[in-house]
Amino acid sequence: MIQIANLTKRYGDFVAVDRVSLDVHAGEVVALLGPNGSGKTTTLKCLTGLARPHAGRMLVDGIDVARQPKQARTLLSFLPQRVAFHDSLTALEVLQFYCRLRKLPPDRIDTVLQSLDLEAVKHEPVGQFSGGMVQRLGVAVALLPDAPVLVLDEPAANLDPEGAAQLRESIRGLRQRGRTVLFSTHVLPDVELLADRAAILVGGKLVAVEPVHALRGGLAAGARLRVVLRQANERFVRACLSAHASEAELVGATLWVTCRPEERLQVLRAIEAAGGTIERFSTDEPSLEEIYLRYVNAKNAGPAAADLVGLREAVSEAG
Repeated sequence: MIQIANLTKRYGDFVAVDRVSLDVHAGEVVALLGPNGSGKTTTLKCLTGLARPHAGRMLVDGIDVARQPKQARTLLSFLPQRVAFHDSLTALEVLQFYCRLRKLPPDRIDTVLQSLDLEAVKHEPVGQFSGGMVQRLGVAVALLPDAPVLVLDEPAANLDPEGAAQLRESIRGLRQRGRTVLFSTHVLPDVELLADRAAILVGGKLVAVEPVHALRGGLAAGARLRVVLRQANERFVRACLSAHASEAELVGATLWVTCRPEERLQVLRAIEAAGGTIERFSTDEPSLEEIYLRYVNAKNAGPAAADLVGLREAVSEAG
């Protein structure tokens, strides 16, 4: 549904987006994940025709955004990173304005008011809204057209927990109806709860596009084994290393061991063979945040960073 090929955008000598290629399939939810300044907003602006790229091609359902911008925009609904409405307008008047602008049936207003719990405040002026309520109204405007493709730039920004939950429910509903969603975020729980895949941007470059479950599962080889011993002894560290653990550290009576999943049993047996009595053991799996930071840090370390290569290989094996 969305095809981005070799997208490049510069501001003077600064390359904001550098040869980014990404496909988002119909009915798929993809998160564009990256630190501030990584090129997420610029990518979305180019896709929606709000910025002109210096190179590359973008298609929405086969329609070229640069050559047929009006036709492409009829398929899109866009939520910008910063939403703003006239303070004197009520929430209802804002939605009525955008409804007429896009020539939509009026009953769409009731649908989005209910889905985002704005019914009770629809007659209140926007100037009295909190930042979170303004954001919620912005999401409502984006949902008005029921477009086949939604492009959302930091949709959860400023939302309170209730608003964030309603946003997540709306995106799940969009997926169920076969809509395509591309959203940018640095809120990692939203990626884990909503996205089918994550596309990680660092410094304007796309460093990974992986299923969310593979991002976590692909680093199982880097998960640490926590082994609580009856008594501490440095020979147990040597036993772990002799059993091909990549790292082993003794903290008090607890051994922290990094090894591949298939080597864990071998490590435990080596500890026992060295005279260790294991009280209990568990696996310390990396969080999605740790995985994300490893990508970012590896990319910032330069193209020769071995960690990024190893991480990609691990993700590829898990996928």
